[in-house]
Amino acid sequence: MSTSSRSSKLKFKGDKTSKKRKREQGSSSRAKDDEASPDTWVLPESASELRGPSFVFHPSDPHPYCMQYDSTRNRLALQQLDKDVDPSAAPSILDRVPTEVSQVWVITRIAGSTTVNLRTGVGEGKFLSCDKHGLVSADRDARGPQEEWTPVVLPDGMVAFMNLYEKYLSVDEVAGGTLSLRGDSENVGFGERFWVKVQNKYKKEANDEEKKKKEGISSVETVDEVGSNHLYQAWGAGRSVVSQDDTRELKRAKKDGRLAEAMLERRAKLKSDRFC
Repeated sequence: MSTSSRSSKLKFKGDKTSKKRKREQGSSSRAKDDEASPDTWVLPESASELRGPSFVFHPSDPHPYCMQYDSTRNRLALQQLDKDVDPSAAPSILDRVPTEVSQVWVITRIAGSTTVNLRTGVGEGKFLSCDKHGLVSADRDARGPQEEWTPVVLPDGMVAFMNLYEKYLSVDEVAGGTLSLRGDSENVGFGERFWVKVQNKYKKEANDEEKKKKEGISSVETVDEVGSNHLYQAWGAGRSVVSQDDTRELKRAKKDGRLAEAMLERRAKLKSDRFC
């Protein structure tokens, strides 16, 4: 099964497009992503790469479903992909890309946080949330604890989303054979695994930030030992903490210093008396 991604016809305001360069056969997926257009939909390889416009879909059989926000009825929905297409003629699951803006979710995170927020790409921007009963909705205008999700990138590249209550987002079959989203699964199984695609420019942005962070940590810093000692090993207004022996040595040095000053003053006075 091919893991290559293709460009979407869906465009976002302010996005710039660039011409694709030829790809070499046998190159790694990361190299292919580097050569791809910024708005190409690609698979994230780590949780930090989950950001920006995203496409979340589940490989249900015989047709996959994607998370969608119905702005007409203002509610969250699962939309069946290729409803009128023969499964044998449908594109590969990993070649799926959004075809409507309502299928796009904007993933954001607070800097340094491991949790993310999923906001609708249409309407007034509603946040995906889950209450303590496992009811999933997209009707919140502001983010809070119930709108926080911890993404877990699984070994096969799929993603599981854990909520505040340490339960997982899942696709659940309800009465009539229809599917809905719930957030009360204890374990990660087939129903809790989603494919997520992000735009290539946001994946590269995440990689660049991670690279700069590692370079910053590995860089050698000059440490002012004297300043550090006074800052972290002093009491009061920079008063150094010393041992008893050190205290005696300091007193002796001060006493010797005062004697030396007295001798110099005495010599100066004798010279002055001699020339008077």
